[in-house]
Amino acid sequence: MTALPKTLAAPARRALDRAGLTTLEKLAKLSEPDVAALHGMGPNAMSALKDAMKKHDLKFVQPSS
Repeated sequence: MTALPKTLAAPARRALDRAGLTTLEKLAKLSEPDVAALHGMGPNAMSALKDAMKKHDLKFVQPSS
C-alpha cells in the first residue's frame, strides 16, 4: 500500500483520514469529484494526489453518470 503524499496540507490530510482514505490505492477506488467534494480538499491537494497517483500508475475511477 502506498502512503499519501507528505506534502498534503493538514485540512486535506484530516479530510482523507476521516473518510478512511489512508493510501493511494484506496483513493483509486473513488472518482475525482467524490474526493474533491470532501471538506478540506482544495485544488492544491487534488493536484498533489493526482501527481502521486500517476507516479504509481493509479488513477481515480470514472464518475458514474
